[in-house]
Amino acid sequence: MTNQTKIPAKPSPLWQYWRGLSGWNFYFLVKFGLLWAGYLNFHPMLNLVFMAFLLVPLPRLSLHRLRHWIAIPIGFGLFWHDTWLPGPQSLMSQGSQVAAFSTDYLVDLVTRFINWQMLGAVFVLLVAWLFLSQWIRVTVFVVAIMVWLNVLTITGPVFSLWPAGQPTSTVTTTGATAAPTVAAAGATPVVGDIPAQTAPPTTANLNAWLTSFYTAEEKRQTRFPTQLPEDAQPFELLVINICSLSWADIEAAGLMSHPLWSHFDIVFKQFNGGTSYSGPAAIRLLRASCGQPSHTNLYQPASNQCYLFDNLSKLGFDQHLMMDHNGIFGGFLDEVRNNGGMQSPLMNQAGLPVSLLSFDGSPVYDDTAVLNRWLESEERQKNPRSATFFNMLPLHDGNHFPGVSKTADYKVRAQKMFDELDGFFTSLEKSGRKVMVVLVPEHGAALQGDKMQVSGLRDIPSPSITNVPAAVKFFGMKAPHQGAAIEIAQPSSFLAISELVLRAVDGKLFVEDNVNWEQLASGLPQTAPVSENANAVVIQYQGKPYVRLNGGDWVPYPQ
Repeated sequence: MTNQTKIPAKPSPLWQYWRGLSGWNFYFLVKFGLLWAGYLNFHPMLNLVFMAFLLVPLPRLSLHRLRHWIAIPIGFGLFWHDTWLPGPQSLMSQGSQVAAFSTDYLVDLVTRFINWQMLGAVFVLLVAWLFLSQWIRVTVFVVAIMVWLNVLTITGPVFSLWPAGQPTSTVTTTGATAAPTVAAAGATPVVGDIPAQTAPPTTANLNAWLTSFYTAEEKRQTRFPTQLPEDAQPFELLVINICSLSWADIEAAGLMSHPLWSHFDIVFKQFNGGTSYSGPAAIRLLRASCGQPSHTNLYQPASNQCYLFDNLSKLGFDQHLMMDHNGIFGGFLDEVRNNGGMQSPLMNQAGLPVSLLSFDGSPVYDDTAVLNRWLESEERQKNPRSATFFNMLPLHDGNHFPGVSKTADYKVRAQKMFDELDGFFTSLEKSGRKVMVVLVPEHGAALQGDKMQVSGLRDIPSPSITNVPAAVKFFGMKAPHQGAAIEIAQPSSFLAISELVLRAVDGKLFVEDNVNWEQLASGLPQTAPVSENANAVVIQYQGKPYVRLNGGDWVPYPQ
């Protein structure tokens, strides 16, 4: 019998263990569909690396299965990273605030994320994939699309990933009545107060422009006089800071023609609030006398000349602080004091009727009662010159009527608030009191939402959220403004408000026989629309909005 030597079998080549993407094909197909519709902040290279991880041939079936389990949390995290949803830093920083929300409000927020049309489209895609995968090697097409997306990123700007092209915008960056150049950012010219926007909108150029913007803003300041002239006329300044009101919200609620707007003498059509959260918005308004700082510098000490109310105090105006809420949520009152420089005691709220309950269950007081208390305040009447900061909360998302858990309809609340302000203005007109009212909303309510954020979500300061209806009205004038309000169409922000207050600070326009309204409202400082939260920046560049999240690349804001 012949001895037979056993020859060990050669290991199979790796290519024989090619198993494709299997169910992950559907994962990537969903992403491609969302990207095409403009709902993703897609990261091609990260997705290509993840795809390569899934495709690497593994000889042992157990390792292949283990890879699928490992890939699930990675795939979930990458999907989240590819969306416009708030990142972990944002969620952690606001975790304590979210914990204060009522259960009904949290349920309401969750349901807003459900897009039934999108779910239907995903279901159709799932059926199509299951059907076609019986005859077609879907992995080949998915890999080809992913490689194509990465080639686009390498050979051209990331903006070409958007099938609909770059978004359009009607916002302009210069105007015929631009204020003269007042600053320069290094070698970058500043036209009409705004750094020139001539370079192509690449990430490097947009970063450089943003740096030049902040550099120029650091040098801008409203210079108040050291003292008022002897013939200065005393008057009262009332700054009304409304939460959750933008031009987009007013239009969505159908309140553009409300009688309230007929009262104003000057209306800003392109006023940028600079942020989409209440605390930073109030700080920016209280620091209106200096150029726009970055979000980080907003929480650093500022020059004494930056604080609008301090500038007025030096000229004999008494400071007053008024709210229709307690200011506890989110540490709002603390931010106003610590970073906004407003140290005046909060006006007494005892006995005020409650109009609404906030999203955290705290009371929101009736604004007519609050304003009447301001009118009747004996402490304020001791000095004919006063400056009052009034923060209003009725329109904040999640507010509801007492005894009703469901969020109250925005239009109903806005109608009530506008009616109350309209009545208050009518009373002021009849009283003859010399009052300058400045209305500057904090930010919008994101009433309609967009492709980046659902209704009510404000993590990203989009143009529809930050373009707010700032307006000014003078009461008790000898020669009041006649006709429709003067509209300021140029891009403006808080420095323009400070400049208007400066032009009126001696009070002489209240007693003049003829007021030069054109001179009063022309040549106001312009400010480029730059809005920023802790993790997101939105700018208008060459008439188009761009967004940067967490210090990453700039992409067009999806329209």
